[in-house]
Amino acid sequence: MALTMLNGLLIEDSSPSTVLHEVGKNPQLDAFNYQSCFMQDLFAHFPEVLFIHRTYNPRGKVLYTFLVDGPRVQLEGPLARAVYFAIPTNEDARGLAQMLQVFKKFNPAWERVCTILVDPHFLLLPTLTMEFPAAEVLLSAFHICKFLQGKFYQLSLEQPVQSVLLSSLQSTMCSATAGNLRKLYTLLSNCIPSSRLPELHSHWLLNDRIWLAHRWRSRAQSNRYFQSLEVTAHILSQFFGTTPFEKQGMASVFRYMQQNPSDKASFSLAVTPENTHTPPDASLENPSTEQLVEARIQHSLNAICTGPAAQLCLGELAVVQKSMHLIGSGSEKVNIQILEDTHNVQPQSPASCSCYFNQAFHLPCRHILAMLSARHQVLQPDMLQAQWASGCATSLDSILGSKWSAALDKHLAVTLLTEEVGQLLQHCSKEEFERRYSTLRELADSWIGPYEQVQL
Repeated sequence: MALTMLNGLLIEDSSPSTVLHEVGKNPQLDAFNYQSCFMQDLFAHFPEVLFIHRTYNPRGKVLYTFLVDGPRVQLEGPLARAVYFAIPTNEDARGLAQMLQVFKKFNPAWERVCTILVDPHFLLLPTLTMEFPAAEVLLSAFHICKFLQGKFYQLSLEQPVQSVLLSSLQSTMCSATAGNLRKLYTLLSNCIPSSRLPELHSHWLLNDRIWLAHRWRSRAQSNRYFQSLEVTAHILSQFFGTTPFEKQGMASVFRYMQQNPSDKASFSLAVTPENTHTPPDASLENPSTEQLVEARIQHSLNAICTGPAAQLCLGELAVVQKSMHLIGSGSEKVNIQILEDTHNVQPQSPASCSCYFNQAFHLPCRHILAMLSARHQVLQPDMLQAQWASGCATSLDSILGSKWSAALDKHLAVTLLTEEVGQLLQHCSKEEFERRYSTLRELADSWIGPYEQVQL
């Protein structure tokens, strides 16, 4: 059994050995490489496609997470496909080469890597190509999607245009055919100001080699794939990206993996004996009003949301608890600032916020939770969108844990199309609305009966 100390926590691995390379005695790590024997075996079984995700912390240190990818990999869970964690000494050619050479030393299957998927900001491609000369390096569909989403928010587009672009992007990523990619390319060309269009690198949508690595997935498989990677990226950002101390960040990641058996981690974490005793805290004996409110918010999240939704929101609440926040009220909106960019909260149910977390997940974010905490309120069922409600058939845990079905595939396709059509109808002119409504009316009559029986 291998035991290794990290940030006051004991990493225990029941397998014969654990690869752990660490330099540095302070809370910051100069370099770090970790791979359990389970992760090593997983990579040996599925080495063909390697997905690389990078997470930066406030000090600028970057965590590289390697995940296996491709048609043969059927593992579920946000970090179930993780096979390697590494923090290079420096993110330059030399630091990356050293990190990759450590990975290759302990993984003879590296020679069977055929494709490496990276993000658009990965600049050290020559080093990657040099260390994996037989592999093709491609942009990943997930990272392109995240890149375009970020650009849509940065461009400060009108809300109807932004909604249509985000809906079309989501639909295209779940069915990345050449025709759908071309339609999205044309939509971007028509909706984005020509002076800003080069920032989006829309030509990536027409690079068929990128999408061949993703197109084999069905719509339902694509939806699960993107959901899983979205949660993975959020977990890594939450645990590693919010602390300047790399040891603490990695210990939090390992603790999460140990506490979530669906991620199939092969190691567990145990607090060392000298750290098992926690000195009494007066604030625990006499909880303040704020602590009672936060406890009630936690209870309401667990009671109302699905398990994965509650977990994501509790991570946002943890940020609120550890930070200062300023709250200013307007007539219809509440401005929340948590030592970051200011965001607008719409408190009316279902509550919404302009931040990325709420826009991407449609879940109560740290800004909404800060508003509830300041008002001594808790989450109410009508503040949550239906798909995240506890017991909902289409909740994230049912999607991630379910197998593909034709009915779910059709439901997702129809839902995305309905949302897109609805957005277009709401914001077009009266004449255009009458023309499009007439077309839909004729289609409905031909499919499901005349107007007297069926109302649109």
